[in-house]
Amino acid sequence: MISMLRASAAAAALLVTAASAVAADLPAYEEPALVAVPSFTWTGFYVGANAGYIWGDHDVRTRGKDAATRLNVQNRLRPPSLGIDGDGWTVGGQLGYNVQLDNSPIVFGIEADFNYTDIDETARYAIPPLAPALGTIRSSFSQELEYLGTVRGRLGYAFDRVLVYGTGGLAYGKVKTSARFNNNLTPAGVGGAVGFQDSKSDWEVGYAVGGGVEYAVTDNISVKGEYLYYDLGDTTLNVNRTAVAPVGQSGYKSKFENDGHIARVGVNYKF
Repeated sequence: MISMLRASAAAAALLVTAASAVAADLPAYEEPALVAVPSFTWTGFYVGANAGYIWGDHDVRTRGKDAATRLNVQNRLRPPSLGIDGDGWTVGGQLGYNVQLDNSPIVFGIEADFNYTDIDETARYAIPPLAPALGTIRSSFSQELEYLGTVRGRLGYAFDRVLVYGTGGLAYGKVKTSARFNNNLTPAGVGGAVGFQDSKSDWEVGYAVGGGVEYAVTDNISVKGEYLYYDLGDTTLNVNRTAVAPVGQSGYKSKFENDGHIARVGVNYKF
């Protein structure tokens, strides 16, 4: 009996020793290393489309070029200042490139856009006859902004997929302006004829500033809301006399403002 117990103990000890040897030969268990999930980055080239509303109140200031026409403006036969509404819709596209600094929320970028606008307004000014034999003195001013584009830098702060940014840079636009001043003279056939007129269609250059918020819906698609103020400077017309202009009056100068505000939304695709 004692011999059997000794044999069993020896066998158990042998098994423990063998198991320990096998365990020593096995590779040690290591927990898998944590793999960092890449966070979203705004770095990359993008293209997109936008649409919105554009508005502004553009002053037209007129002065005479000689003693007679200066007196007409002073007596308000021609308007010293008159406002033209610059309200309408705008639609277009944009492209740009962003760079987000490593391990930083700071985002630098550049963007160019080109938009069509439907701004085309006319302001009219009329003075009743100064005498029964005379007609109404009429003045009209027209302004159209057909296209508007910008090339702007962007500087933003990213809250992961939300980017808040400011922007500013060059603005340019196709502006058409005209001024027509009708006479109030007799005899018949002359009364009401256009005595002074001028028009211009040209590309005007200025600046644009603003800001916005952009949200990345996916790694490639983002949506944004943006506000811009633009100023394309002034357009001056030489409203010169025609063949039927009153004797002794050489004409006027009318200066048009070309600025306004834009509120728009857009969508971008980042490559």
